[in-house]
Amino acid sequence: MKRPKGEYAIQTVTNALSLLETFATEEELGVTELSNRLALHKNNVFRLLATLEQAGYVEQCSRTDRYRLGARCLELGQFFARNQSLVRLARPLLEELVEETGEACHLGVLREFEVVHLDGVVSDRLVQTSLRVGRRLPAHCTALGKVLLGCAPKGVQETYDRQVVASGRLDARTPATITDPAKLLEELRGVGSRGFALDVGECESGLSCAAAPVFDASGRALAGVSVSGPSFRLDAERLLERVAPLVIDACDRLSQGLGHPTA
Repeated sequence: MKRPKGEYAIQTVTNALSLLETFATEEELGVTELSNRLALHKNNVFRLLATLEQAGYVEQCSRTDRYRLGARCLELGQFFARNQSLVRLARPLLEELVEETGEACHLGVLREFEVVHLDGVVSDRLVQTSLRVGRRLPAHCTALGKVLLGCAPKGVQETYDRQVVASGRLDARTPATITDPAKLLEELRGVGSRGFALDVGECESGLSCAAAPVFDASGRALAGVSVSGPSFRLDAERLLERVAPLVIDACDRLSQGLGHPTA
């Protein structure tokens, strides 16, 4: 019999979340006030505050020594709101791409140098790509990952090179996967200049994909949209001539909907 999820709850995490929620009605609170409201010993409250402060979720006012919510809370809230708006605006375009191409379409973002699939729509064909919503995949061997890296600011690419490439984490998922750092760098430069990426059997043998970037109002590559399907239907020629232009057009329209200025 399946155990209730509440039985897996970690009390320290629950206390930390309760502490953060206390600030919903107060701009600043001291250790004693938090201790009384949460019915926790002051030492426990102090340790929770120290941990949250280190992560940026609370900060201590130098003038009063009291605590308030930190910038990381705002960033997290903005990330949630941005993703909700992104998914809502992208959904009809994904459905349109499925109608136009007859293949699966996904919306993804880059998180910790992996592609996280936020939404997707699949076709009704008998042989098709599976839905990957919520799944993470490596960036170096997926069209979505390559387009998000190739169109990212130089600093993001440098961090990726330092944290992933230099550490030898370019795993070969198939014989076609690019594992040579120099070749991957050359590929990302090409992606950045042409504005789209292809993956022909690099992530999964027999699977092909084309992806383009979605830009926000500030011009940052916020996400990517891809069309993927079996290689016997999506060879390199069809990806280039038919699929990539449709994906680019959809991403341009989604970018405009997010406030990115038109060319």
